[in-house]
Amino acid sequence: MSDQSPPAGWTPRDPDTPPDGGAGPGERRKTRRGRTGPRRLLPTWRMVLGALLLLALLIGGGLVAGYLLVDIPPANAAATAQSNVYLYSDGSQIARDGEVNRVNVPLSQIPRTVQEAVLAAEDRDFYSERAVDPKAMVRAAWNTATGKGTQSGSTITQQYVKNYYLGQEQTLKRKAKEFFIAIKLGREKSKAYILEGYLNTSYFGRNAYGIQAASQAYYGKDVGDLTTAEGAYLATLLNSPSAFDVVSHPQSRPRALARWNYVLDGMVKKGWLPAAQRATTQFPEPGKVRAAAGLSGQRGYLVEAIKEFILDRGILDDKTLAEGGYRIRTTIDRRRQADFVEAVDDQMLGKLDPQTRTADRLVRAGGVSIDPATGKVVAMYGGVDYTRQYVNNATRHDYQVASTFKPFVFAAAVENDSRTQDGRRITPHTIYNGDNKRPVVGGRIRFAPENEGQVSYGNITVNTATDLSVNAVYAQMAVDVGTAKVKKTAIDLGVPEDTPNFVVGPAMALGTLQASVLDMTQAYATLADHGRRTPYTFVEEIAKGGDKIPLPERTPVQAISREAADTTTSMLVSVVDNGTGTAALAAGHPAAGKTGTGELDRSAWFAAYTPNLVTVVAMMGQDPDTGTLESLYGALGESRIGGGGYPARIWAAYTKTALEATDPVDFELDLQPGAAQPPPPPSSPWNPPQETPGEDTASPSLRPTPPSRGQDNGGQDNGGQGNGGQDSSGQDNGGRTQGGRDNGGQDGGRDNGGRTQGGQDNGGTGSSNGQGDEGGTTAGTQGGTGGPGGSDGGGVIGGPRPPSAFLE
Repeated sequence: MSDQSPPAGWTPRDPDTPPDGGAGPGERRKTRRGRTGPRRLLPTWRMVLGALLLLALLIGGGLVAGYLLVDIPPANAAATAQSNVYLYSDGSQIARDGEVNRVNVPLSQIPRTVQEAVLAAEDRDFYSERAVDPKAMVRAAWNTATGKGTQSGSTITQQYVKNYYLGQEQTLKRKAKEFFIAIKLGREKSKAYILEGYLNTSYFGRNAYGIQAASQAYYGKDVGDLTTAEGAYLATLLNSPSAFDVVSHPQSRPRALARWNYVLDGMVKKGWLPAAQRATTQFPEPGKVRAAAGLSGQRGYLVEAIKEFILDRGILDDKTLAEGGYRIRTTIDRRRQADFVEAVDDQMLGKLDPQTRTADRLVRAGGVSIDPATGKVVAMYGGVDYTRQYVNNATRHDYQVASTFKPFVFAAAVENDSRTQDGRRITPHTIYNGDNKRPVVGGRIRFAPENEGQVSYGNITVNTATDLSVNAVYAQMAVDVGTAKVKKTAIDLGVPEDTPNFVVGPAMALGTLQASVLDMTQAYATLADHGRRTPYTFVEEIAKGGDKIPLPERTPVQAISREAADTTTSMLVSVVDNGTGTAALAAGHPAAGKTGTGELDRSAWFAAYTPNLVTVVAMMGQDPDTGTLESLYGALGESRIGGGGYPARIWAAYTKTALEATDPVDFELDLQPGAAQPPPPPSSPWNPPQETPGEDTASPSLRPTPPSRGQDNGGQDNGGQGNGGQDSSGQDNGGRTQGGRDNGGQDGGRDNGGRTQGGQDNGGTGSSNGQGDEGGTTAGTQGGTGGPGGSDGGGVIGGPRPPSAFLE
């Protein structure tokens, strides 16, 4: 038979069933088909393994090739000494920053604790680790490639290679060379050789290369005489040589001390320093900076300010700049720089007599001049001589700016359309109460500021309060505007947010913050350029070997509205024409400015501008031996030094010569609505008119005479108006003396009789000792008892004014 039965247990095969058998009911058939869908795009484990092996072979081959191809080069240019050249804007030379200061010493002459301090700071596992740290190299390369900033993490061997054989540029090519050279060096040289080379090539600041030069620069001794504490401080400097110099950068002291403690604590952890000795170790104060002879006069101040600008802006880091070979063309105008120095010499330095007047030993001066349209610093005065007074008075941050801050309060009021607490818009003609020690209303902090000379002014306009620098008005205005808004406006104008003592509160209106002269010049330049802030610069071009270094963008921004800036300028024009800054009229150009005198008369300021040049001048008091800030009482034979005196005269002399080739230019101002013409004075519970017999209460006094510091031929003679009152063919307030008009009454108008209101009864304000700045002594006769809101006799009568603790 052809049709045989299948064997028992054998299942018949359906022709449609795959050879490996069919699936039972409800079961999925299993097949040997290839991967389908998205899985086809994924590599198999064999492919991944193959790729990894290939990559390993490529890396290994690259490492071998790199090791064989990269040779240890000769010493780099920095190791054989170069200098940077600093140029005026016209290309003529300001200075070279000196030859590289380096004295090599063998490792045996360096105390063991100093070596260990350096290791604790930079590479604690130096003796046990390999020459390179691959993970740190990858991290640094990645950060450089992705623009996240530079980060080293290199071993001491790698740092030595960079210092001695390569350079400080942060590129992948340089890092690759550093890697292979370090490996070769680690195989061919001992650890002692590498550490010795590192200590002799590292940059410590103060133009000192190597531990021996650093020891002399900071402590005036050979490296073999260094203590553990001193060695730890020098090791601290390796991290940031410029920033951690506590003498030249006192504001960085907390960071420097933290790093110094980190070094000592690391020595304890490694067993290199007993804990008991660590507990008794005191910070070793480094010595004063000894400037190179080639940086005498103003040259050293200019070079240091330019270097600081380059470092702060991240154009170059300190080690790269110290490598040398750069040609730096600056914005400093050679002629205007000479004009500034001559103005200070003629108006101040030539009149100092420290042999006769001990107070003259305390006098310092600083100044900066900026072109507001470009932000270029065209001149800077840092001090009498960089080799005699190292600290730059134009860039230091330890003196209060005083009343030069007041314009920022008003600018904030206009910018924010601010109103008084009874709803009146703040304009130059808004009336405030200017009484001495009037409590500020509406703030969370109790504050009753004193006016200069303890004078009470009654109801006055904001314009008059600016002319006379009335503290009571501006403290109240700061609260009306909002102190946080005032601070924001100051920052927008150009005052750095991290300025020391920049504390929000009503007292900020009096200028308690400690901005530098350079910072204040930047802020006033913004006002001068109609509210447009162009970041200042010292640098036109930096080049090395034909290559130009990229400079940061300085795009102008409209920091505050033109209306706010211009209305502020209009009031500052009045300060020069009618107020405490009349000495500036001697410049022969329309000007806007503000005077200021710091707490205890430690500083005196004049900040002012023409439409095309902004200059700030400050005088400061400092003990030359101890460095402590001192009052200027008695300096230059004056009972007091005010911003309207010597600083304003220096400003006028400099501005006159700096602009002598140009015609006077008037300000073109767009004012806030209502700023051009004064409105009728309102009567409100907030500022009720002073009702005094014989005076029309609808016309409050808007122009009292300030307490006199003697404008000293800067405008008003003998401290104010002459005898007989002021002839204005209208209301003169005649007998209203308020610090000093006489009984002359009104010529051609209403006779206001004998209202004394804290002023002087006869003869107007008396003459004081010369320079004027928001009041001071009144050497006239005492007149009348104080009327409403006045002080008896108009303040201090005759002779020098005693020290006070408030600003004006």
